Amino acid sequence: MRRRAWLRGAGAALLTAAAPAGAAPPVIVLASTTSTEQSGLFAHLLPRFRQATGIEVRVVAVGTGQALDIARRGDADALLVHDQAAEEAFVAEGHGLRRVEVMVNDFVLVGPRADPAGARGGDIVAALRRIAAVAAPFVSRGDRSGTHLAERRFWALAGGAPSGRAYRECGCGMGQALNVAAALGAYTLADRATWASFRNRADLAVLVQGDARLRNPYAAIVVNPRRHPHVRAEAAQRFVDWLASAEGQAAIASFRRDGQPVFQPVAAGR
Repeated sequence: MRRRAWLRGAGAALLTAAAPAGAAPPVIVLASTTSTEQSGLFAHLLPRFRQATGIEVRVVAVGTGQALDIARRGDADALLVHDQAAEEAFVAEGHGLRRVEVMVNDFVLVGPRADPAGARGGDIVAALRRIAAVAAPFVSRGDRSGTHLAERRFWALAGGAPSGRAYRECGCGMGQALNVAAALGAYTLADRATWASFRNRADLAVLVQGDARLRNPYAAIVVNPRRHPHVRAEAAQRFVDWLASAEGQAAIASFRRDGQPVFQPVAAGR
C-alpha cells in the first residue's frame, strides 16, 4: 500500500470518530524535514492551524531530497523544506506551485569542546579546512537532506571533504547524526533547531556560528494539482497561506527552546 493511502486512511479514520457524521475534517499530507519534526515545531504549530481551519496535517518527516521525491510522485499535498536551489528547480519543473519562504534559522558546526582541529571561529569554510587538515572525525548525515546538501556546498568551498575513515556518512536524520557525533567525539553540521532540542550532547559544543553562509531558509510549496489531480491543493494552500499570515508568523516566532526563539518568521506582509 502506498504511503499516501496509508497516511490518509489512518488520519481519516481517527478524525471521523470525533467529527459529526458526514463532516470529516480534511486531511493533508505534508512532506517535511526531520529538523522541523525533531525540534518540536510541528507539535507547536499544527494544533493551532487545526484550531483555526479544521484541517488536519499528517507529516512525513524525511530529508529534504526525499521530501521532494515524495511530492514529485504526488504522495504529498504540500512541502516545508530547506534547500532553496532544489525548491526552485521543483517549481520550475512544474511539480509545485509558488515557493513561499516562511521562516529561517541557521546551521552551526558542533564538535568536541576541546576542539582538537582548532575549528572554532566564525568562518565555516576555514573551519572545515582545519578539520580536513588533521583528519579529525566528521559525521555527515549523507541522506540528501537540506543539511547534507548545505554541508556538501561548504566542503566544496573548502576544497573537498576528507577521504578515509575520518569522514563518516550515517545516512540518518539530524538527531541520529548528533548522537553519533557525541559518541565519537566528532564534528558535524547541524541545524540550530535540532541542536536546541538535542539533550544527549556529551562533550559537544557549538564551535562555528554567525557566518552569513550558514543562513538556513525554509519554504512552503503546494504540490501542483495539474500534475496530480488527487492532490488536496485547496486545503494545502490554506496551510501555506496560514504559515505566511500574521497568525502563522506569530506562532513560528513564539516557538522557543530553553527560552530562546528557534526560527525567525520571514514571510512578507506578516
